[in-house]
Amino acid sequence: MDAAALWQRYQDWLYYHAGLGFYVDISRMRFDDAFVEGLQPKLEKAFQDMAALEGGAIANPDENRMVGHYWLRDPDLAPTPEIKQEIVESVDQIETFARKIHSGAIHPPQAPRYTDIISIGIGGSALGPEFVAEALAPDFPPLAIHFIDNTDPAGIDRVLTRVRNRLTSTLVIVISKSGGTPEPRNGTIELKAAYAGHNLDFTKHAIAITTPDSKLDRQAKSEGWLATFPMFDWVGGRTSELSAVGLLPAALQGIDIRAMLAGAKEIDVATRVTDLKTNPAALLALSWYYSGNGRGEKDMVVLPYKDSLLLFSRYLQQLVMESLGKEKDLDGNIVHQGIAVYGNKGSTDQHAYVQQLREGVPNFFATFIEVLEDRSGSSPDIDPGATAGDYLSGFLQGTRQALYEKQRDSITITIPQVNPHTVGALIALYERAVGFYGSLVNINAYHQPGVEAGKKAAAVVLDLQKQVLQVLQEAKTPLSLAQIAEKAAATDQIEAIYKILRHLQANRRGVAMQGDPAHPESLTFSLS
Repeated sequence: MDAAALWQRYQDWLYYHAGLGFYVDISRMRFDDAFVEGLQPKLEKAFQDMAALEGGAIANPDENRMVGHYWLRDPDLAPTPEIKQEIVESVDQIETFARKIHSGAIHPPQAPRYTDIISIGIGGSALGPEFVAEALAPDFPPLAIHFIDNTDPAGIDRVLTRVRNRLTSTLVIVISKSGGTPEPRNGTIELKAAYAGHNLDFTKHAIAITTPDSKLDRQAKSEGWLATFPMFDWVGGRTSELSAVGLLPAALQGIDIRAMLAGAKEIDVATRVTDLKTNPAALLALSWYYSGNGRGEKDMVVLPYKDSLLLFSRYLQQLVMESLGKEKDLDGNIVHQGIAVYGNKGSTDQHAYVQQLREGVPNFFATFIEVLEDRSGSSPDIDPGATAGDYLSGFLQGTRQALYEKQRDSITITIPQVNPHTVGALIALYERAVGFYGSLVNINAYHQPGVEAGKKAAAVVLDLQKQVLQVLQEAKTPLSLAQIAEKAAATDQIEAIYKILRHLQANRRGVAMQGDPAHPESLTFSLS
């Protein structure tokens, strides 16, 4: 396609949202008019499906739940007055609490103000707050935030080391819908021990974000924690950033949460339009469908050209892959759907993997995130008439062109600056695009049976560990792996038993190992 035709295609397919100063450019996706026409019936169904979802249809049949994260930014759309009131009260409660923390009206027993936050969560309860903190927190926030988003003991120690001199003034936010998810539960137990070790009352520092009457809610209220905030059962973890999960940490860091909600609401309104070319989420879904033949055959490489958006690709990785990575479609057919997402930031990663993107396996499409404003102030010239920001913009445009020349497709999303309004809009745009695409490929984007299967498998391993330790406790002499497996009635789990014992021995957990580690069958184990 020559330059004039390409310029015309750009204008034909450019989406612009005047209220947000927000552009979506899919002109470098090489679909033709016949493809768009053929997809029209699926698009019309997707518009209907999204309307039903917002109206309160049961979209997560595994848990008999509605999916209503759209109501969070426009409570008037909630299907009942009770849900509307819950949403309004939740945001008011968050803002009131944050003001009291900032003013010192609520303060720790041994300090005039809280200075830090440790946020404990997993998946969407961590990725959203982490992304927003990186993108929007001021350089000197009223409270600095730290995250425990895993059950890695060394990672927990690293966070505690960072705040060791400020533990007396550190808030702990525990985020868990049920209170039974292992990672946040484990982090909470670890932190309770750390506070006790410093003769601090954990309950005077602890906040729970959980569903009402959950195990965690009951624990927080019975122990007298500082506060509890609601998680709604109609909001999934990966779409929870604009609920208390993300809004409370953001407000405590001094981020304007009303602006985030307003930006999301504006995108939601724009993506209810049933005309393809004026619906930015539908444009994204169309592009994803085209690139991967409706089968996710190409990966999504996300390249934000702004340091503050570093974690956006990581956030999108969960939102897209957990939503769309499904074995079966809505009719029960085996389809193995999904889109793999990876990325980091430009121009750093031009020096990391753009060589392969341009000349290697053509198994991807790129998404460039462009930010028009370079910085809040003026910029010095690096070369005559050229600033550092000009270079950044040039790298983006050059990479986009270089990929197109090699028949590698790309989408470009442009925002005027990184602020609460535009970040809220980005979050909503991709939430909506995932919903549209899920309808196009006939899968349920709102459940996650694979995640639950992984949790159950981990529980089986821990149960096996108890059995193995019981066997060793009863043994009079060291036992081989085969003997342990037989006595534990788990001869089909010998490899798992070996890895359990190796881990216990490495952590000096009372297990002695004899033999050659290069030959596991030679090893014997006993309690030390």
